[in-house]
Amino acid sequence: AIRETIRPRIKEGRFVLDDLKLDTQWLKSLAMIHIVACGSAYHAGRLGRNLLESRLDIPVEVDIASEFRYRRPILTNDHLVVIISQSGETADTIAALREAKSRGVKTLAIVNVVGSTIAREADYTLYTWAGPEIAVATTKGYTTQAVALMLLTCYLAQERGQMSPEELAFAQETLLKLPEAVEKVLSDHKEVQRLAAMFFNCKDIFFIGRGIDFSLSLEGSLKLKEISYIHSEAQPAGELKHGTISLIQNGTLVIALVTGKSLREKTISNIQEVRARGAVVLAVCLEHDTDLAGVVDYTLGIPWISEELQPILAILPLQLFAYYVAALNGNDVDKPRNLAKSVTVE
Repeated sequence: AIRETIRPRIKEGRFVLDDLKLDTQWLKSLAMIHIVACGSAYHAGRLGRNLLESRLDIPVEVDIASEFRYRRPILTNDHLVVIISQSGETADTIAALREAKSRGVKTLAIVNVVGSTIAREADYTLYTWAGPEIAVATTKGYTTQAVALMLLTCYLAQERGQMSPEELAFAQETLLKLPEAVEKVLSDHKEVQRLAAMFFNCKDIFFIGRGIDFSLSLEGSLKLKEISYIHSEAQPAGELKHGTISLIQNGTLVIALVTGKSLREKTISNIQEVRARGAVVLAVCLEHDTDLAGVVDYTLGIPWISEELQPILAILPLQLFAYYVAALNGNDVDKPRNLAKSVTVE
């Protein structure tokens, strides 16, 4: 699915998004981007914000679709509203799209289903080409949305003249290597199975991370609670001492995301805080991070590809962990209770 998302969009050393007929002069005047989505798509949007702000040097806001139109967002002609939805039929997201259009703002949809309501009504559409996704809890839908946001970021930076030829070449090289790296992570999940067998009867599980790792932890936590029915929540690692750490006691499982290099030491400090209060810590980190292995109880290693693409690899062991925990609890992994594939009522 990731290969299909990437392959048509890199041609002759350039990012080519044929479906987006955005005027280059307007793109250069672009002052703000609003990303609007629900659930896992919202979490993908949070990853997108990190990418877009770092490359474009303009503010990016991420809104939960059901909140967007009720907070009366400030929208002007030099803003772009990016709508994300796997199905293209999510009711709250459709309402947010129509609100933006009624205010005269350009809208760009990232969707999977061709001909869906959002695909038809948005000014521009970027398809993920992920193919049918059968399970209610999204997996490849989420990862391809994150990849599409990376492609969009590079395309906008390219058109605005904000990436050098060397930077564009590196971004293309790493994106083209991504499917192979994903295959490597998915090919060996015995350790994920072993850890799931150890923790499938937990009552509470906490996810922590900083920066992009926090956005990633939100999706890891959601995937687990959706299909395993175990109470789970994600916290920015730096916020633990502002309340949540009171819930940590002997044997509490904390899953720490430590995939980014820039905030690694600060996250390690937070890991030491929860371990001092009796937590068992499982870290998703880079392969062969022996220093971190000495600080935590268990690790799930992923290969290094790039700071921007690391979250795509890091979510895979979390999706697999949720899958095996749910299966060990005897749950229907594809059809979790109380959930629907597309939320079509507000």
